Amino acid sequence: VHLAVEAAAVLAREGLAVRVVSMPCWELFAAQPRTYRDEVLPPAVPARIAVEAGCTLGWRRWVGPQGRILGLDRFGASAPYPEIMERLGFHVQRIVQAAKEVIAASALPEPR
Repeated sequence: VHLAVEAAAVLAREGLAVRVVSMPCWELFAAQPRTYRDEVLPPAVPARIAVEAGCTLGWRRWVGPQGRILGLDRFGASAPYPEIMERLGFHVQRIVQAAKEVIAASALPEPR
């Protein structure tokens, strides 16, 4: 979560309105009333990113068809935490770049 929070701060300094949602348990979130889920993940906001230092399986449900999932769909590697996270692509700049791409894509008109 700390990488997403740091990326959100970078994006906010650049004038982009973003929010970070921590979802440690899909089942508990899914069990909430739709009104609550829609407050947390507004349907009108298709620009979403999931950052999962593990398998991406299942995240599509929460990011939607226009969202992006930054995850790891292979075996990891071994190294000290900061080094391995960087090498596997889990760093603030990658999240910032993905967010900008998803935001830009969501601003495009729908194809006819």
